[in-house]
Amino acid sequence: MFSQESAAPGTAVTAGTATAPNAPAPTLVEPRKTVLNGTVREASVPAFAPPVATGSLGDLPFANAAEAPADVVLARKQPSGAWRDITAAEFATEVRAVAKGLIAHGLRPGDRLAIMARTTYEWTLIDFAAWAAGLVTVPIYPTSSAHQAQWILHDSGARACVVENVDETRLISGIRTELPALDHLWQFNTGAVSQLVSAGRDLPDEAVDERRATAGPASPATLIYTSGTTGRPKGCVLTHANFFAEVDNSIELLHPVFTSVSAEPAATLLFLPLSHVFGRMVAIGCLRARVRLGHAPSIQTDDLLADLATFRPTFLLAIPYVLGKVFNTGRATAEKMGRGSSFDRAARIARSYGEAVEAQEHGTGPGPGLALKAARKLYDPLVYRRIRAALGGKVRYAICGGSPLGHRLAAFYSGAGIEIFEGYGLTETTAASTVTPPLRPRIGTVGWPLPGSAVRIADDSEILLRGGHVFAGYWDAARGVVTPMTDQDGWLPTGDLGALDSDGYLTITGRKKEILVTTGGKNVAPAPLEDRLRSHALVGQCMVLGDNRPYITALITLDPDGLSHWRQMTKKQNVPLPELVHDDRLLADLQHAVDDANSLVSRPESIRRFAVLPVEFTEHTGHLTPSLKLRRGAVARDFTKEIEALYEKN
Repeated sequence: MFSQESAAPGTAVTAGTATAPNAPAPTLVEPRKTVLNGTVREASVPAFAPPVATGSLGDLPFANAAEAPADVVLARKQPSGAWRDITAAEFATEVRAVAKGLIAHGLRPGDRLAIMARTTYEWTLIDFAAWAAGLVTVPIYPTSSAHQAQWILHDSGARACVVENVDETRLISGIRTELPALDHLWQFNTGAVSQLVSAGRDLPDEAVDERRATAGPASPATLIYTSGTTGRPKGCVLTHANFFAEVDNSIELLHPVFTSVSAEPAATLLFLPLSHVFGRMVAIGCLRARVRLGHAPSIQTDDLLADLATFRPTFLLAIPYVLGKVFNTGRATAEKMGRGSSFDRAARIARSYGEAVEAQEHGTGPGPGLALKAARKLYDPLVYRRIRAALGGKVRYAICGGSPLGHRLAAFYSGAGIEIFEGYGLTETTAASTVTPPLRPRIGTVGWPLPGSAVRIADDSEILLRGGHVFAGYWDAARGVVTPMTDQDGWLPTGDLGALDSDGYLTITGRKKEILVTTGGKNVAPAPLEDRLRSHALVGQCMVLGDNRPYITALITLDPDGLSHWRQMTKKQNVPLPELVHDDRLLADLQHAVDDANSLVSRPESIRRFAVLPVEFTEHTGHLTPSLKLRRGAVARDFTKEIEALYEKN
């Protein structure tokens, strides 16, 4: 069982539906702001969803079944490729059956159950069944190494683990001698679910009801290990209250996304990892709001596009990388057809349209003029409809997080008919702490504080967060306690840097530990430069350098799809990659990308030189975390020669 070193501030919660279907949208409330010396230093928004005193996430399937048994809450892809809808009553029945199996295997309230799989229906089923049995779930990325998996399983003290396939079974079996607490190992694609159902068949249904009663709002729901850019991952203890505070306020705020406001029922296809808090939060939110949820295990372009085409979601959970890939693929397709310049014009019109709509919504402009409306109407069937079709054809909203999307992409998608809700948060804050308010976007920011939360900017520009969604603390396995990380007033330091504008919108400016200081004394945040560079079709990953150096430089890797298209267009398919990275034409095209990124900053902050690497930064090479963040120390260590060459005199 988990224990806490000291009582962390918590928020009481209830089970049940967060908002009634077709309920009126809540009135938008502007942030309350604290101004110091003419600068907004704190912003807060009151909660939209009331806190309640009882219940856990394990109650959700049963509350849905009691209130609306025939409502479709999930859809499961069949071997034929068709999607089979699953009602609230059907899901609750399956959750109960699996939960009985977990109880029958001797798992006790508070025991940890690890899940190592791609984004599948079974993942969500086991998650809710574990909660119904009073357990704590521990996600493990399916791409994790044996060392990473061993650390998480050992540190969490997991008694059971469910994996997807034989490769993961072999990986866990190979380290099992180092995991004395691990009593059970099940595999999804060899019948784990049916095995659990069979094991619990003789238990009465009341056994699950009794277990559900053992968990309350303050009970730990999950132990998520932050991937970390340095050192060993730390286990973030998120309570049932944390998730309810997060999803209930998100559902109320993003009313048009989660609630059916038209004849088209809300639905989403989840393709981001459930091992990450972002995907997990949306899966729980969909069950909470009774939104049809599908799972896409493969993010390979062809697989994902096929799933989107058949599922046809109305909104998506995405990261900037995915939205950038869709845009760049559309641009590459147009160029192959000899219509690259036409696509570029359509993109400019969409951005102008999105910016004009934003100005109108803020009362700072008249909105799109007749000429702009006509131009957008002209390009809608030629370009914008094709972009929407690539996402399934019905998508009207996208919730984007993980890193800043960037002004140009956000404005483009808005003008193309897809409203973007950007957010900012951490594993420690159960995903989003800020989010774009409906009908009040401010492109380039990550929005206002989530209702029920607050944002403060410290003297050194560090972002501090507070609210019911802030985690209980880090798991201290050695002492068997949860160590809170907030101060006495409930503020959590994030390590991120940012600023609040006069209306309470937050802008992220960088990471506290990543600020580069040149020998000339200039402080440079690498994130804005890197984000802009990564938006270029040719760029896969990049790392900006310059700490204790005379000027700023960058290492750049090439995007495989973007490079393939570039090779076709330049007829250089047969040039080996180690030779190609020195090609004058390629370097010139990348210099345009660097120049574009440099337009964001002053001359002392700009990238003076760059090197193109003939390799990719990946999780397997150790250069990226599972959530695609750079491991800067690993990159600097492995490419010392290339970095030093950037600072040699010509």
